[in-house]
Amino acid sequence: MADPNGFLKHTARQTPARRPVDLRLKDWKEVYEEFSDETLKDQASRCMDCGIPFCHNGCPLGNLIPEWNDLVYRDRWRDAIERLHATNNFPEFTGRLCPAPCEAACVLGINQDAVTIKQVEVEIIDHAWDEGWVTPVIPTVRTMKKVAVVGSGPAGLAAAQQLTRAGHSVTVFERADRIGGLLRYGIPEFKMEKRHIDRRLEQMKAEGTQFRTGVNVGVDVTVEQLHEEYDAVVLAGGATAWRDLPIPGRELDGIHQAMEYLPWANRWALGDRDSTVAGPDGEPPITAKGKKVVIIGGGDTGADCLGTAHRQGAASVHQFEIMPRPPETRADSTPWPTYPLMFRVASAHEEGGERMFSVNTEQFVGTDGRVSSLKVHEVQMKAGKFEKVEGSDFDLDADIVFLAMGFVGPEREGLLTDLGVEFTERGNVARDRDFQTTVPGVFVAGDMGRGQSLIVWAIAEGRAAAAGVDRYLMGQSALPRPIEPTAAPQR
Repeated sequence: MADPNGFLKHTARQTPARRPVDLRLKDWKEVYEEFSDETLKDQASRCMDCGIPFCHNGCPLGNLIPEWNDLVYRDRWRDAIERLHATNNFPEFTGRLCPAPCEAACVLGINQDAVTIKQVEVEIIDHAWDEGWVTPVIPTVRTMKKVAVVGSGPAGLAAAQQLTRAGHSVTVFERADRIGGLLRYGIPEFKMEKRHIDRRLEQMKAEGTQFRTGVNVGVDVTVEQLHEEYDAVVLAGGATAWRDLPIPGRELDGIHQAMEYLPWANRWALGDRDSTVAGPDGEPPITAKGKKVVIIGGGDTGADCLGTAHRQGAASVHQFEIMPRPPETRADSTPWPTYPLMFRVASAHEEGGERMFSVNTEQFVGTDGRVSSLKVHEVQMKAGKFEKVEGSDFDLDADIVFLAMGFVGPEREGLLTDLGVEFTERGNVARDRDFQTTVPGVFVAGDMGRGQSLIVWAIAEGRAAAAGVDRYLMGQSALPRPIEPTAAPQR
């Protein structure tokens, strides 16, 4: 490292300040303020000459973290983005959205606060965009092979970019009206402004990748057409089958899945406010404005609903989590260098609302066919099962409820059933070491094969699947293959 004593000189971890709550609730812009280059260089210098960089193991992409930390410290920004792009197609996405398992594995994190790896990453790519260093990478050879990528989330985009750069003709299909998958319509604007997607798509288009939106593959384009027109297919449609809560009263109006709610809010933030998007009162069809909101689910998606409800002007918000409140510091069950179980406060939690842990909803109660309250009780874990705490029952008024309890796997009906792919015991699409399904020439990447997971895993799987496709088409491949096709860990 350029300064082997940096972690001794700069013992305090620093990250960008968040904009004041009263200001950021008035818009949909990202919540963080500017971070100076000098402060960033001090933070990069905290990266130790640790001998074995466990951050490499913590990152599924195998990002060369100590190298680009060192380059930032030396003010060699252009070299830094080259090292960053060597392993990650979209650092502007991961630098904003990844929960940073690399930082959890940082050696400095054993007895100090970890290096601000994620912040260094996003500053490198933002600097590169500002300087005009992110340009199309045009393939030097065309293979005349055609590949269809179904799904335009991070896995599909990563696979498409890698395959295009290998010289194949790639078409990305997306059933929504815009490219981006959950990046576009699942992630709120205040976590990642969609301009970051748009400028990356311009680069991909210039490289030769074709995009087709509003196409439901399996319906608008049949399986027979896929086989006839393309030499290989990459399935990257995600794990979009959401987990439901089948309790009494579920049929009442006003109870929505998170992914029924968030896309409308994102469209609104993007300026889609014509008659096809706005409701009769001029608001999105599903809105929290002026309502008592309950969010069932304490994870990132629940926090996305929370921040969105605040910006829409909710009267009150309660967020339920069935698990107990995590400890303030790393739990003994998740020792270094594993990702720690601990209490975290997202920007949305700073903005208001009440978080409630160890609670279970047993019934939705309605008035005139619409949800008006919830019957709830506390729970405790015994012998690996949740048990009701007797005498802990209470009712909570609610005008609208959002279910943010995760996803159970890919949607089987339609494309997957028609293709005839096989599934694992967990309900994901089965694949071999090259990410090829049981149907020759059909590959799978991301949550569709792995199960619900992180954006960094999706990009890593997209890159690895691209290498498998390239080898299938050409007999060999020079594309990097960062990971094995293992399943996501049970949570």
